[in-house]
Amino acid sequence: MSFDLIFLKIEIMKVQVENMKCSGCITSIKNELKEIPGVISVDVDLEKSEVTLAGEFEENLILKKLDHMGYPVVGHNSLMKKAKSYVSCAIGKINK
Repeated sequence: MSFDLIFLKIEIMKVQVENMKCSGCITSIKNELKEIPGVISVDVDLEKSEVTLAGEFEENLILKKLDHMGYPVVGHNSLMKKAKSYVSCAIGKINK
């Protein structure tokens, strides 16, 4: 009997973001980030405004996706990003 072992370099990334308001935001963030190759799991803590990911991925790609959705890293917010977050939130409410 033989076995092939596959070792993955699984990383954990935690990032605090702006503009998270409700479960619609959580749904959108989870759905969008899970589509990124290498992402194994996504957890969102609304109280802490924190997104935690596990997998093998490029951190920069995750940050760009969150920013594009209107959930930038804390300290990098703008009126346009707030507006985008409302759209992402609405989409999340529809896709629940």
